[in-house]
Amino acid sequence: MPKMTVDFSRCKGCGLCIPQCPKKIVELDTTKLNNAGFNTAVCVDDDKCIACALCAVMCPECAITVKKEGKE
Repeated sequence: MPKMTVDFSRCKGCGLCIPQCPKKIVELDTTKLNNAGFNTAVCVDDDKCIACALCAVMCPECAITVKKEGKE
């Protein structure tokens, strides 16, 4: 299963990754802030992730990584 992960300490909550997701499963987590005071991006449904990595490509902070199952 693909997995999108966000380095919460690097994410500045710019939201550029959100419209890039073809499955519409990337959102800003408005329930908590990181140590820098930003709401961070999260994948709301890992099962729907297709590992296209468009979110990671768009991230100006390089805070997003995408891995496919069995790939490191």
